[in-house]
Formats: sequence, C-alpha cells, structure tokens
Amino acid sequence: MEKAIVLYPSEGRGHLIAMVELGKLILKHHPSFSITIFVLNTHSASTAQHVASSTAQYIAAIEAATPSITFLHLPPISGVPSTLFPPELMYLVPRLNNPNVHQALQTISHTSKLKAFVIDFFCDAAFEVAANLSIPTYYFFTSSASSLAVFLYLPTLHKNLDKSFKDLNHMLIDIPGLPSIPASDMSKATSDRSSKVYEYFLDSATHMAKSNGLLVNTFELLERNAIKALSDGLCVPDGPTPPIFCIGPLILSCNQDGDDHQYECLNWLNSQPSRSVVFLCFGSMGLELFSAKQLREMAVGLENSGQRFLWVVRNPPTDNNDKEPDLDELLPQGFLERTKDRGFVVKQWAPQAEVLSHGSVGGFVTHCGWNSVLEAVCGGVPMVAWPLYAEQKMNRVVLVKELKVALAVNESEDGLVSAAELEKRVRELMESESEAGKEVRERVSGMRDAAVAAVKGGGSSHVALAKVAELWFTSTSTSTC
Repeated sequence: MEKAIVLYPSEGRGHLIAMVELGKLILKHHPSFSITIFVLNTHSASTAQHVASSTAQYIAAIEAATPSITFLHLPPISGVPSTLFPPELMYLVPRLNNPNVHQALQTISHTSKLKAFVIDFFCDAAFEVAANLSIPTYYFFTSSASSLAVFLYLPTLHKNLDKSFKDLNHMLIDIPGLPSIPASDMSKATSDRSSKVYEYFLDSATHMAKSNGLLVNTFELLERNAIKALSDGLCVPDGPTPPIFCIGPLILSCNQDGDDHQYECLNWLNSQPSRSVVFLCFGSMGLELFSAKQLREMAVGLENSGQRFLWVVRNPPTDNNDKEPDLDELLPQGFLERTKDRGFVVKQWAPQAEVLSHGSVGGFVTHCGWNSVLEAVCGGVPMVAWPLYAEQKMNRVVLVKELKVALAVNESEDGLVSAAELEKRVRELMESESEAGKEVRERVSGMRDAAVAAVKGGGSSHVALAKVAELWFTSTSTSTC
C-alpha cells in the first residue's frame, strides 16, 4: 500500500495555494508519497465568479503538472447562512463537512497507509474526526509565527483578562515573542469573548496544542523572537507545546498558476525603470472593501505623490463585484489621462507574485495578508502596511515595529485613509532621500537573501521540512479506519 498524506485547506485561494506548495515540497523530499488535497465545495454566494474561475483553472494546472497530487472535491453542503460574520462562516463550513471528511479519510485508508492529516487552522473541526480515527494530525498555519503565538496564547489571555478586547480600547496586550499590541489591533474575530467565533478560536488553540505538530509558513530569521517564544513553550504555559516546524516561505511560484496569458501590466512594467513603481493590491477579499470615496482618495494620493504606480481596482462593495469597474466613473475626472505616462490601473486582478518579483517594482501597498507579505519579502519589496480584516492589524504591528520591513498608514476613526496620508507614505517608501524608506528597503533586502537561504539545501526551512517528511515516512502508526 502506498503512503498517503492528506492536506485540508480552508476556503480561500491563498489557503489553497499554500497547501499545494506544501504538497509539492513534501514530494521533493519523498516522491513516493501520494498527496490528496480536500477541496471545500460550498457554492458560496460570497465567492465572486472571477475568483472561483481562477481557482478552478489553478487546480487543473496543478493536476496536469503534478500527478502525485490529487484534489478531492468534498460533496456540496447546503444550509450555510450567508449572513454570518466571515470568520464564523470559515469555521462553520468545515464543521458541516465533518461527515464528508470522515468518509473520505476512511476511503483513503482502505487503499493507502495514511501517514498524516494536515489541516488548516480554520478546519479545526476535523481534528476530532481524525483523533477518533487515530490519524496523526498536524496543523498547517498559513499565517505568521507571530499570529500563531497570539492564538496559542489566547486561552491564557482569556483566563487573565475579564473583558473583551473590544472593551479594552488601546490597552497594550503583551504576548510572548511579540511587541506589545493595542487591544484595538487584535483580530476582530477575537474581539468579543461572548461571540461564537471567539469560542471557535479558543477551541482551536486547545486542539493545536494537542496535535502532533505545527507547520508554519515562515522562516527562522524573519520571525526569530516569535519562533523562540513558541519553541520555548511560552505561548502554552499550562501544558506542552507540540513540535514547531518553520518551513516557509511557501508562495506561488511565478508562472505556476496555470495561466499563460501575457498580462498587459507586466509588459508595462518591462518599460519602467528599476525599482521605480509602487504596486497597490489588497488581496482577493480586500479589494472589495473599498468604498467609492476611498478609491477617489487613493487616486488623488497617488497622483500627488508623483510616483509611478500599478494599481488594482475593483468595484465598491455595493456594486456588482463580478462586473468590470468603470474607471472613468469611479476615479476623479481626468485622472487616467493625467497619470497615463507614469501609472497603470488594472481592473479586478493582477498576477501578484509575478509583479512583486519584477525588477521595476520598488514598493508595495498591501493589506498585510501573510501570503502577500511573504511574496514581497521574497521579491525584496518594502511595504506600506494598510490592514483591512482578519489578523492584519496585528501583522502591521509586527511588520512595522518588529521586522521593520514596512511603513504604516494611519486611518481615521471611520477607517478612511486620506489622500494626503497615502501620498506621504508612498513618498517615504519610494523617494531615495527618505530615511524611513531607506531603512525598510535595506531591511527587506536582507530578508530576501535570508528567505532564499532558508529553503536551499541545508537551510533552516529545508531541514525542518525534511525532518517532518522523514518522520511521516518512517512512522509506524496506522489509523483504525
């Protein structure tokens, strides 16, 4: 019987890509493994058509290029409320899929030796399914080690605090291995201790501490302090911490997304001077959160900055997000004409990994999603941190204060970032005489070299993945499916 590894990502293209890259690396160490990746099938109304289409295209390309990786689409589920808070929905969908997961694991175990079940943080509901089947279970944490430290420490914070984070305002929260984080910057999903999603996070932290190991998409030199705190057991003071394997950066390789299309924006970048362009992109979800007013402020800020720019624009949330945006209607009158010699506006989507690896790109205004951060670090591109949702405000604190690879934007009470603020930060990042920009440029350049070294033979991430892959390969444990 062949030796099988099952990977279970949560919804979202970024989570899927990270799991696929993990599967590819596992096969490099042990090509005899068979890899099965579970794919959630919800037909969610919130999943924009262009995102679903690009994901299907990506899966087809991976299946064609890597026969040892198989995608198992779980049966569709019904009765998923569309009105739930997104993080609660991300937990609920895998929970509703537990019967499907149980059946799939049993089926695989009948024909293969199931050596490990690797689940996403949001797929925590499957932990008990795997435990009942005696399958060794690992978590793949696609966010930062800093975020992992926060989540593992959450039960301790819950015990020590008697108020929700949302009621603590700007009180500083101390977490092992991290700079102090204002309570207002903690993930919105954990802001209310009476909420269902907060309960999910507490349960996940407990299960993660009981798992066989935690695989983290980071590398040692990038998050040295957080990783040390985790490895020293400081984030789980009341019990043992499972082994930590830092195996990143795992990012989508350029030209590996199944799309051979020659993007016009890449051709435009080819004609721009080295490190002269600031790239603005906010993830597949973040792009849909900007109001028409915010888009106009961004346009004014970019125009006044005088910098070359590549900007991805999508319709505001009240509009049809599957419809191409009308740039003449959304942006200030004459903006496109006035900036045509130094700016390029892309509708809906751009090949971010390829853009960030392009030699003409010298800055990145980002929502601080961890995949995006890693792509920027690997490209040696300094950042302006503009968080929008999830754990991104925590990421901003770490990126700016700890890692020093980003400058922070300041938003108003209602979340609006003014044209003047964006102009200021873009100038600081891109202008050669800016001391703040110089510091982050030098810092991220060093981290780029460290990222390359980490995944090479003998590098820290290469060694960590080899260790866990060998552990799976030689393990004598078997499931009771």
